[in-house]
Amino acid sequence: MYALGTHLLVELKDCNPEILKSIGKVRNAMVSAAREASATIVDVSFHEFNPFGVSGVIVIAESHLTIHTWPEYGYAAVDIFTCGDVIKPETAASYLVKHFECRNPSIVEMKRGILSHENKRLPHKVSSVTASDMKLYVR
Repeated sequence: MYALGTHLLVELKDCNPEILKSIGKVRNAMVSAAREASATIVDVSFHEFNPFGVSGVIVIAESHLTIHTWPEYGYAAVDIFTCGDVIKPETAASYLVKHFECRNPSIVEMKRGILSHENKRLPHKVSSVTASDMKLYVR
């Protein structure tokens, strides 16, 4: 079945806590991961918590990458959601595993959006939608 998007839920356990507590290192890793996956970056926003921890989002034309870190546990939760079939979210996930020196990663993939019931590839962008078009994809 085809879907509009792929969502990776990335659990990064046993990471280097010094990297996870640095807003600069986390931001740079996330931006680089998006670029490695050939995503089109639209906006970048990160926040550093006191005494430590970072949350951030990379808005991409194809959807988003988000992260929340718990350096005290060597843990980061990452979401990578991409639409279309040009971006490879697995590339971004692999980059982050290496960059955060993760020794225990787990990646779960979910297909998101309207699934084609006729095993027909869905267009990523359409100029208009008619009722007959919707009957092909929604039941």
